[in-house]
Amino acid sequence: MNNRFYKIGLPVALLACVAFGLYLALFRPGYVNRVDFLAAVIFLQVLVAVLWKFEQRFFPFLMLIFLWAGSVLPLSGVWTSARWVVLGAGAVSGCILYLKNRHHSLGAFHLVAGFCVFAGLVSAMASSDPTVALLKTSSLFLLFLYGASGARLAVMGREAKFFSGLLFGCELLVYACALSYFVLRFQCFGNPNSLGAIMGVFGVPMMLWGMLISDKVQIRRRRMFTLLLAVVLLLSSYARAGIVGAAVAFVLVCAGLRQYRLLIKGFAFALLCAVAVVTLVPLETAEPGSVVSAFLYKGKGEAGVLESRRSVWDQTFASIQEHPWFGTGFGTSATDYDQNQVDSGGRFQSAASSTREHGNSYLAISEWVGLLGVLPFFTLVLLTARNVARGAAWIRRTGDVTSPVVPLTGILAAGLIHAGFEDWLFAVGYYLCVFFWISAFLIIDLLPATAPAPEVLSVAGGPTPWSDRFGVIHPGR
Repeated sequence: MNNRFYKIGLPVALLACVAFGLYLALFRPGYVNRVDFLAAVIFLQVLVAVLWKFEQRFFPFLMLIFLWAGSVLPLSGVWTSARWVVLGAGAVSGCILYLKNRHHSLGAFHLVAGFCVFAGLVSAMASSDPTVALLKTSSLFLLFLYGASGARLAVMGREAKFFSGLLFGCELLVYACALSYFVLRFQCFGNPNSLGAIMGVFGVPMMLWGMLISDKVQIRRRRMFTLLLAVVLLLSSYARAGIVGAAVAFVLVCAGLRQYRLLIKGFAFALLCAVAVVTLVPLETAEPGSVVSAFLYKGKGEAGVLESRRSVWDQTFASIQEHPWFGTGFGTSATDYDQNQVDSGGRFQSAASSTREHGNSYLAISEWVGLLGVLPFFTLVLLTARNVARGAAWIRRTGDVTSPVVPLTGILAAGLIHAGFEDWLFAVGYYLCVFFWISAFLIIDLLPATAPAPEVLSVAGGPTPWSDRFGVIHPGR
């Protein structure tokens, strides 16, 4: 905030708040006694305080709200509505602040993201529920707008602080999940696949990076233990998509850094953890003590590995054949539910009559926007995969473990794999979708910034600029 705002804007804002309070006290005293109204006022005050320090506070606040809304914790229904207010405020504020920055830039990735929003709007016109499709397209626009502006402001010039805070937040999340699932026996995320998704796509890649960059023995041991907890939480969910995604990220990072010994030790340790999980937390439908039956077939060996996905995939293919060109509308699907039933989703979440499971994010978006509208979405996915390949190549070439490109590459690779078996990639209400696309926007700026300078490469084993920023040393290989 500049000095002009402090001199003019702040007194005006305070005067407006005082005037509003006097108006309520004199002419609308009944509102003061309403709990929901007071809660809304407090929420708006918190939101203003967060926006006041936008670069430092907004991103963790946004992720906290979406995580809470996606859980089964108390007040999760309240945040289901409030999350859109937060996302909208962040998108608008971030865009205004970013455009004031002299170093703002947009590229092909951002242009394709805009075409995705346009394709969603076109599909909404052909939807049987255009209102829902339009609202969901609007949420995608807000997410992409924040990713292209506000999220970049949170990282620009403060990369070390941002990713150090993100790493600390990941540690807190893993400990909170371990306490909830292993001690309190409370499944805070409801569906086990949600636990597998957040641990496989975010927890394991992030804590692996945290362990690798630790320069102190105590910190390294603590983060190694946190990584262990993340792996155990992932395996205890029996979520195969999350396990495969985490394995791909682990291989990509370790092979890129030439940490082959760590790669072998990691898989051996994961196998031991899998045996322990099957023994201590067995899957009811699996054969007792059988790791293959529990994790590969989930106790349904006679049906095949992908039997649980075939029915929803067949249904999605049938819907695509029925609505081939413009789809069923972004975020909406043709379902087998009675269309005359009362929607139980509420005003700010999907109802059963307009959505269903697809078992694959790429099939889901093909059904939603049709074959004519899916091109920009697939192009955006391919650009993300290209950035993952660029990140992996840069890691292999430089071996700089301290760069935030390392965790982002692992996270995006795990997300792209995981999205092939779950339909969250373009479901903006899901916290993993929000975090994934923010990461996809961030890696665009970080990859050029990490291009190795000639003088850095000319010194064998010499530090890179990221080493100086994070103040850590390369671990022994």
